[in-house]
Amino acid sequence: MTRQQPLTQQEVQGFAALAARLAENVNSVVLGKPQVVRLALTALFAQGHVLLEDVPGVGKTTLARAIAATVKGEWRRIQFTPDLLPSDVSGVTIFNQATRGFEFHPGPVFANIVIADEINRASPKTQSALLEVMEERTVTVDGVRHPVPQPFLVVATQNPVEMDGTYRLPEAQLDRFLVKLSVGYPDESVEVEVLRGATVRSPEALAAVTDTTTVADMITMAQRVHIAEPLYAYAVRLAAATRNHPQVRVGVSPRGVIALTRAACAYALIDGRGWIMPEDLKALTGPVFGHRLLLSSDAQVRGINAAEVLRQAVASVPVPLPSGQTVPAQS
Repeated sequence: MTRQQPLTQQEVQGFAALAARLAENVNSVVLGKPQVVRLALTALFAQGHVLLEDVPGVGKTTLARAIAATVKGEWRRIQFTPDLLPSDVSGVTIFNQATRGFEFHPGPVFANIVIADEINRASPKTQSALLEVMEERTVTVDGVRHPVPQPFLVVATQNPVEMDGTYRLPEAQLDRFLVKLSVGYPDESVEVEVLRGATVRSPEALAAVTDTTTVADMITMAQRVHIAEPLYAYAVRLAAATRNHPQVRVGVSPRGVIALTRAACAYALIDGRGWIMPEDLKALTGPVFGHRLLLSSDAQVRGINAAEVLRQAVASVPVPLPSGQTVPAQS
């Protein structure tokens, strides 16, 4: 295995400066949510996907469209409905009378950024059309594999309140999303500012800050962030703590641990560091691990949520120190 060259200080500073410009561009439309924007960009640079779950009208689709507009690449929006078919997402093979052969007509998933609006309104069969492309970045139609453009990001939205006519995402698909985010209601001052500029602030008005080639380079740089050996063990122990928690039926999988370390690399680089710290891993456990937990029936009866269980699990794991020692777990 070839060891990658460590990042230079110039590369780290250049990455952080461009990431700040990207965030500033998105924040000009999505007001008052800098951490949500940072986590969404973290997923982009970590080659992950984003699930935005919140009530209607808080800016989920606006955030997704703002990211798409900020990156000068091809983007498509899929409005998921109960009658949507898998071929409407992935594409279809059609017989061409002129050439006397079959031709593949790609679906809207063949784009750099795919906005899957209200993904839980489509049937499980249609939802599963995203499983392969989210993991392997290829689509198989009639036995032929078709690669999607790179970089590739799926930003899905769903409404957790109105459940009529919706289909819950299966655990296998939830596990494909690097992070699950909630935009939340804005503060009063921010909401007033939104009202003042409601007619002028739109994702369509955003100018692209960078292009897909540069984003691909940034993704490669995020893979070169240094992870100290004790932090690999720390990430595994965080996941193990969720598996051993008495209120958890199914804990975080190895894929979830990989997602955590990938996200931490991008998160640190956005912060202007070429290495990750335990604080990066702890800060990302909520958005990366939260949707991967299946709570026990006892926890559901008691009204215990995944966020509370996750806080307990993280607090039980000793934090490694640079000296090789550990900070004792919190009681």
